Amino acid sequence: MSYKARASAAIRVGGTTLLLLSLGMALPAPLQLQTQLPSIPQPANPDDTWSTQQQREMAEKLNFQRQQEIKKDTDKLLKLATELKQSVDKSTANTLSLDVIKKADEIEKLAKSVKEKMKGP
Repeated sequence: MSYKARASAAIRVGGTTLLLLSLGMALPAPLQLQTQLPSIPQPANPDDTWSTQQQREMAEKLNFQRQQEIKKDTDKLLKLATELKQSVDKSTANTLSLDVIKKADEIEKLAKSVKEKMKGP
């Protein structure tokens, strides 16, 4: 039996895969087994992962620092507002001390600063 006859006989018989492989012939595309594992996406540059992680950590640190500054400024704002209230209570209807005006200006500046910090970067 010739080579072609054996190949065609194998196709008719049903042992196609084994006979074709033993004869060194390639399988038709639909019969080939999938042996390739799905690829896991890798960053193009390993430094990108490190850089992204570093940026995230830096953003977290800056956010924490900003929150600490806001707490400190609001505590100072409360203290100044309390002092302003006490100074106004001591003043009379006809007199306002220079200290009261300075405290009001300082409160205004500090309140604007806190507002800007709360908006974030």
